Amino acid sequence: MAGVFYFYSQRNIPVFLTSLIKRFIKVRQSSLRRHYTEPLVLQEKVFSQLINYGASTQFGKYYGFRYIRSRDDFARKVPIQPYEALFPWFQKVMRGEPSVLWPGKVSWFAKTSGSTNDRSKYIPITREALYQCHYRAAQDALAIYFIHNPSSRLLDGKAFILGGSSALHPEFKGIHTGDLSAVLMHNSPWLSRWLRVPSNKIALLGDWEKKMAILVKLLPRYSLTSLSGVPSWMLVLLEKILESCRAQTLETIWPRLELFIHGAVNFEPYRERFRTIFGNLPVQFLETYNASEGFFAIQDSPDSDQMLLLLDHGIFYEFVPLDKINEPSPPAYHLGEVKTGITYAMVISTNGGLWRYLIGDTVRFTSLHPFRIRIAGRTKHFINVFGEELMVENAERAISECARKFGVTVLNFTAGPVFMKAGSPGAHEWFIEFAEEPPPLEAFGRALDQALRKLNSDYDAKRVGDYALGPPILHAVPRGTFDRWLKLKNRLGGQHKVPRLSNERTILEEIRQLL
Repeated sequence: MAGVFYFYSQRNIPVFLTSLIKRFIKVRQSSLRRHYTEPLVLQEKVFSQLINYGASTQFGKYYGFRYIRSRDDFARKVPIQPYEALFPWFQKVMRGEPSVLWPGKVSWFAKTSGSTNDRSKYIPITREALYQCHYRAAQDALAIYFIHNPSSRLLDGKAFILGGSSALHPEFKGIHTGDLSAVLMHNSPWLSRWLRVPSNKIALLGDWEKKMAILVKLLPRYSLTSLSGVPSWMLVLLEKILESCRAQTLETIWPRLELFIHGAVNFEPYRERFRTIFGNLPVQFLETYNASEGFFAIQDSPDSDQMLLLLDHGIFYEFVPLDKINEPSPPAYHLGEVKTGITYAMVISTNGGLWRYLIGDTVRFTSLHPFRIRIAGRTKHFINVFGEELMVENAERAISECARKFGVTVLNFTAGPVFMKAGSPGAHEWFIEFAEEPPPLEAFGRALDQALRKLNSDYDAKRVGDYALGPPILHAVPRGTFDRWLKLKNRLGGQHKVPRLSNERTILEEIRQLL
């Protein structure tokens, strides 16, 4: 028996499991069709289910869920709430009180650093959120992939997921916390454990550097067909594996590799680098929008970077125009009312017990039939010191265009304001980490400035004549600089990422001190 298990764990999946997985995939393919034919019906059903479940909770009783008959009633009774407003409710859940935000007790919380704030945020992960949202959406990602690749042999090999770690909460007894990826791995159904490597013992190691060293030696022993993870961290790992194996590309290490599932950061700055290290492997890229608060969207076409909004996963969506987010009672639109081309702050109510929660992400609809989105950025991650309203979406797109133009890979960057002084305009200061020898920074800066002016009319207006806003100031930092900064913040590895833009200079000054 031990020999049989070794063969299956190293080589492939038993035939009966492959058949079972394909059956699950077909069920999800059928369900996904409703996203194209009756999306609003799906959302109405989710809304009704959430209100019915929430009525018996402490939160539901406080806000009178039993009297809610419509979405308008819900909007009138329950205010839009950021994390800080829900935090007292989260604390009650962590103390072990039952049915606070969702029926029953919750023992798992996803830990996320969220914004530039050093304080960790803890998002409750209920059983329903695990199985009806995150795991169901993972099945959907496979279902979409097999729709476009019906002859795929993805299941003939193993999947590698680069995740974080978990631990007991130091203050609240019986409460487990960790990166979302760690929470998902720890609670994953037995079937998925046949699909992925390595073991949870290794995958959930808390020491990121130790885990990377183990993975570099271990992963080449497996026959991998798919990879999943944050692009920046995955790239670091794969380059270490290539160096260890003395290989130029991954073709000789994993010749059957065919899929890379990614998310959390904009992929464009990394695309060409991944293409290079994959060599001639026909690896497809599949973007997902998965956060601690829920699994929201999946790229449903290999020819487009738009993502299909997931509508039957226990999440009810509302959208607030970003320019109205700071109003006392901002308007929140449901799916039947949104328009393309407008930047919206996303508000969610979920089977994880989040009610009209302002997640902090902004999106734009690229299609209403079906509902497809692109991530625009964060409600707090932008620069608007001089009225330029520079959004993360603008910055990432401009950086990607310039990287392609100069034939380089940008691994990480952050930018913030240089405030006006007497007789001199303000500016944006950028710290950029390149994978290769940095290009001429003066020329790269001019190209970046031109790209931003083309993408953002407010930025362009403020740049006229260098009166309010001067040209960008660029610094190329050594490789590993941002990893060192993340390590100092106890954010190294997992799903942590570097904030791209900030309205103040804290991150810039911290990076400068490292240099």
